[in-house]
Amino acid sequence: MPVLPGAEPYHRDEGPVGVLFCHGFTGTPQSLRPWAEHLAGAGLTVALPRLPGHGTTWQEMSRTRWEDWYAELDKTFADLLGRCAEVFVAGLSLGACLALRLAQVHGAAVRGVVAVNPSLTVDVPLLRLAPVLKLVIPSVAGVAGDIKKAGATELAYARTPVRAAATLPRLWSLVRSRLDLVTQPLLVFHSPDDHVVKPTSVRLLRERLTGGNLTVVELADSYHVATLDNDAGEIFAGSLDFIRTHASVPLQRD
Repeated sequence: MPVLPGAEPYHRDEGPVGVLFCHGFTGTPQSLRPWAEHLAGAGLTVALPRLPGHGTTWQEMSRTRWEDWYAELDKTFADLLGRCAEVFVAGLSLGACLALRLAQVHGAAVRGVVAVNPSLTVDVPLLRLAPVLKLVIPSVAGVAGDIKKAGATELAYARTPVRAAATLPRLWSLVRSRLDLVTQPLLVFHSPDDHVVKPTSVRLLRERLTGGNLTVVELADSYHVATLDNDAGEIFAGSLDFIRTHASVPLQRD
């Protein structure tokens, strides 16, 4: 299946510290590429894979599930870990949920996590019905493109494949049930004015992560896809400072 122009994965080898980026549900690497390029320019080795079923057609995505997306990230994480002294993971929306799952599974092998508007629970009421809707309709209206910045666009599907969406509740439940395993430093960027993910997910993190490893930064001038929005620069700079603080080896440019 041909990949949409701009939806290609991005990889760049620089220094001994690696960052695995995880894009969101129905999105593409395009939403995180400027962020990945910024960190690569600072001397980090970065990997931004395209998740299975994404960046082609929603019909193809309909044949995938969360386990497929996680498997791609897990494979890329193993590759990075084999080439870098240590690895951080970063994600947007559902990609942030998958990043937290990587942290739960791999423990100390994940040096730290950066999450932008993480999705940990059902925020779109229609998705609550996905397990039943998948038997009736193949897709519903998409959730992409929630950006405040004029002229900025997200490369993502205009339709949400219901069969793929129906697999999300199990992932959300799994990640929420094991938040106690997330002991790594966690930096969360949160847009209060988010029309896709409600504040519930960040509230859950604040309630469950009480060990002092959680930092939440509010983004006052961005919607959901904050990595392409007005506060993108704050995310780029803040995540770089976070990685410099928690990395045990110097970055290539330090």
